[in-house]
Amino acid sequence: MTIPPERLDQIANRFAEIEARMASGQLEGEEFVQASRDYAELEPVAKLALELKAAREEVAGLEDMLSDPEMRGMAEEELEALTQRIPELEQQLAVAMLPRDSADAKPAMLEIRAGTGGDEAALFAGDLYRMYERFGGEQGWKVEPVSMSASEVGGFKEIVANVTGTGVFAKLKFESGVHRVQRVPETESGGRIHTSAATVAVLPEPDEVDVQVDPGDLKIDTYRASGAGGQHVNTTDSAIRITHLPTGLVVTCQDGRSQHKNREKAMQVLRARLYEQQREATEGAEAEARKAMVGSGDRSERIRTYNFPQGRVTDHRIGLTLHKLPEIIAGPGLGELVDALIAEDEAKRLAAMNE
Repeated sequence: MTIPPERLDQIANRFAEIEARMASGQLEGEEFVQASRDYAELEPVAKLALELKAAREEVAGLEDMLSDPEMRGMAEEELEALTQRIPELEQQLAVAMLPRDSADAKPAMLEIRAGTGGDEAALFAGDLYRMYERFGGEQGWKVEPVSMSASEVGGFKEIVANVTGTGVFAKLKFESGVHRVQRVPETESGGRIHTSAATVAVLPEPDEVDVQVDPGDLKIDTYRASGAGGQHVNTTDSAIRITHLPTGLVVTCQDGRSQHKNREKAMQVLRARLYEQQREATEGAEAEARKAMVGSGDRSERIRTYNFPQGRVTDHRIGLTLHKLPEIIAGPGLGELVDALIAEDEAKRLAAMNE
């Protein structure tokens, strides 16, 4: 993809303009915050644009030197290196210029639910949660459970967590869907391989201004929290169930000892789910096109299989199989899958722009 010189100038001029505005000392409050965001977003693009422009100018200078017998050898050598470097820079810049999902920089709500497979599915849901928790730790993110329903044999029937840090949604958004596991359960005396599943949903968490919730649209119920096996977590009605009447969305939270804390957490989850509905409704065709890049992201779609007997993980959307199951389920190895999914999305979007 050849990027025209005038486009490089536009990027450089825009970056210089933002830089000058920030240095002027005239920006305050929200204006300064927005300018800082624009600066951070454009800086890597501007650096690549300047490097590409400099490389092209250097090529022009070296080509002029080819007519000089004394300089020809050196010029040819440098030209060869630059002619290889320029296409790489153009590719990097093209990727950097791709339109970004407006939610990419946001924190996310991670929801994992045990699917088919009974106790084994709940254990697998626990494995997935710990995988994301350790992967998040490697990224410098903070992963905090918001609500959970523990299984009697271990793992979770359901767990919802808040993930905060840099680039959370951008890296986790392709994890939504059905994750399937094939392994021999510890309780299986015959050594037969069982297949079970868990569903994962990753929702961008909105700012307060992104989602306005009318208190009149909420039905809030309190009840007594209970743990696995029917044992009472406490003796007060601290558990919260919030129903958003216009959409029918229901969120429950019973993990905190305080009714106030549980209500706060439930509202956090509700806002994330409402925000995702709004995004899908407002972005329409664009949202559908984005989801089509590496699968719909729908929770009913099987996206990945973890085969323990063979030690492999297969992502069905991009046809990638890695024989690194222990490293992936441990957390750090997940990065290779995440990077491959992002690269596939970028490649398809670049191809669509060139059609």
